[in-house]
Amino acid sequence: MKAIIGKKVGMTSIFQEGKFYGVTVLDVSDNVVTQVKKEDTDGYNAVQVGFDSKTEKASNNAEKGHFKKANTAVKRKVVEIRDYEFEKNVGETISVDTFAEGEVVSVIGTSKGKGFQGVVKRHGFHGVGMGTHGQHDRQRAPGSLGASSDPSRVMPGMRMAGRMGGVRVKTKGVKIVKIMADKNLILVNGSVPGAIGSYVVVESL
Repeated sequence: MKAIIGKKVGMTSIFQEGKFYGVTVLDVSDNVVTQVKKEDTDGYNAVQVGFDSKTEKASNNAEKGHFKKANTAVKRKVVEIRDYEFEKNVGETISVDTFAEGEVVSVIGTSKGKGFQGVVKRHGFHGVGMGTHGQHDRQRAPGSLGASSDPSRVMPGMRMAGRMGGVRVKTKGVKIVKIMADKNLILVNGSVPGAIGSYVVVESL
């Protein structure tokens, strides 16, 4: 598997080969291998990658000690990539050249948090329709939740109001439209999970 950590910095549009693309811009600079795990010592093969440096003042002693072994600054985001395709050593960087233009990848991120939402926004309910026939403020109500005497409870999985967003989302089949190696930017077609400034992981399918 190939993978790299990035930060969502914005969206724009470009023309390429006569086609118009709406793209999301991902900054993938500063990817450093901070730990290498082997099957004989750790039970599995993996590469730990750190991204986005922060100051020592904002770091605790455990973080300082861990990243000191890799001879790099403390990172804000750390991701473990199992069965990495390339042989990497601690302290080496993962560059934007890991991927190629036209390649189809998956993008993993945390979706925007939308707070506590009702059933119309959260599940696409249509409400009860018109406000006639004695109905009062019921247009966005969830309706019946189940039987009363038996089983005398709401069954698990019932679609109800609740917290929406803020969950891990994996978007598959995202095409890399353009790679700007001089600026360490990857431009992918369409939208990806998360708000501007949030971290994402780009990985091969």
